[in-house]
Amino acid sequence: MHLETLQVFCDLVETGSFSAAASQNFITQSAVSQQVRALETRFDHPLIERTKGHVRPTPAGQLLYEVSKEITGRYRGLRDQLQSFGSVVSGSVRVATVHSVGLYELSGPLKKFLKAYPQVNVHIEYSRSSRILEEVLSGRIDLGIVAYPSRRPHIAIIPFREDRLVLVCAAHHPLARRQVLALRDLDGEAFVGFERDIPTRRTLDRVLKRKNVSVRYVMELDNVETIKRVVEIGAGVAIVPEPSVKQEVKNRTLRVLQISDETLLRPLGIVHRQGKHFSPAVERFIAELR
Repeated sequence: MHLETLQVFCDLVETGSFSAAASQNFITQSAVSQQVRALETRFDHPLIERTKGHVRPTPAGQLLYEVSKEITGRYRGLRDQLQSFGSVVSGSVRVATVHSVGLYELSGPLKKFLKAYPQVNVHIEYSRSSRILEEVLSGRIDLGIVAYPSRRPHIAIIPFREDRLVLVCAAHHPLARRQVLALRDLDGEAFVGFERDIPTRRTLDRVLKRKNVSVRYVMELDNVETIKRVVEIGAGVAIVPEPSVKQEVKNRTLRVLQISDETLLRPLGIVHRQGKHFSPAVERFIAELR
């Protein structure tokens, strides 16, 4: 039995999806199915069941998952410790982050890191903050990078940086004629925002409430790329991280308006499971980010 097969099975249980497990392991869905069937044949028990398009483990599958999680985790720890004896940094770094951080905050450090350590494979995936914390705790990823990191049991936080949140509107929007406005000027304005459970949205709602400002959310979305496209057509204004709109401002499809009565800074943090042993590759990656 190969460790890779156990890892695929763990990913299948955690994601509940053949396609997601295949993507995470760079194989086909058919290969995932074949590996699961091989495990079921070997142990002579059904290991998964499908309900409404979702995959979940049987009692036997849950037992195999728990043991396999320990086996694959111990193997990765051994591999990482052995790497520290060598002079060449290699291995992998598994990172999960949100779109507005990964697309605009990591590109520079990532290019420098890969140039310095070409034998390291960096796998970056995008997810919601709540899901990222779950994956950090489960050990499926080495690091998470999130906005507004908050203290959680068994989670450690390394400060990363702060980015500024700015108000943007379409180039043809009535507000585009202005350069500066106060938050109170947004009262009653059509607004395009993040979904309510996203930390940036929760923070903005608190700020607006403190200022006694009520905006009309015309659309609530889960990533900054879609928000920008909706704002560009004039559906409303938005408050987004400044690095995410540099290209649109350069192309003159969006205008940035200065907020006169509030400085909005969004803290970013690197999160990991407390007590986690880092491989040399992960240690170097953290150093590059900081």
